[in-house]
Amino acid sequence: MINLKILVFAPHNDDEVLGVGGTIAKHVSEGHEVYVCEVTSGKDQERLARIKNEALAAHKVLGVKETYFLNLPVVGLADISTKELNTALHGIVHKVKPNVAYIPHKGDMHIDHTLVAESAMVALRPVNNPQLKAIYAYETLSETEWNIPTVDNIFIPNVWSDITKTLDKKIDAMKCYKSQLYDFPHPRSLEAIEALSKLRGSTVCVNNAESFMLMRFIR
Repeated sequence: MINLKILVFAPHNDDEVLGVGGTIAKHVSEGHEVYVCEVTSGKDQERLARIKNEALAAHKVLGVKETYFLNLPVVGLADISTKELNTALHGIVHKVKPNVAYIPHKGDMHIDHTLVAESAMVALRPVNNPQLKAIYAYETLSETEWNIPTVDNIFIPNVWSDITKTLDKKIDAMKCYKSQLYDFPHPRSLEAIEALSKLRGSTVCVNNAESFMLMRFIR
């Protein structure tokens, strides 16, 4: 089996667990290396330290090999230059040289998600990444489903990852994000996370799944 390098771009801390947590743990169980890039962070130093510790604890649960914090302004990516964002993401791609990448859905409500998705696609251009074989966009609870439902924004899954055996790790990883968790029926609750996994799983007749939109695949 070929060991793959997997890179996950998260606009905000916890997006990677919400969208890819079960699949990250699955990749790790299969012997692959997973890297996570947290793009933004807050200005409050106390909150910043807390949420970084939460992220590292969550990634330890999932088995992430390395976490990169870019510390770009949260809810402020639109205020920095496109060149600065592209350069930052390109640096991570150049360092990791991923075989598979996961990016946020460009139609999410939060503009940080849209900008990271667009910048990631620039950084992941095939001309500079001959080793890259697949790019997937993931959904993020309270972002993907809350935007204006237009043709450009809609999330249409066409790839499913069976996470029945790793759902517990996803849930345990999300529990590490104490500052980001809410009570049900808020979508960023443990109950909603499991409910979405069951919904996506039922689509392909497995107990639990995460779904993605395939951006690029090279055989």
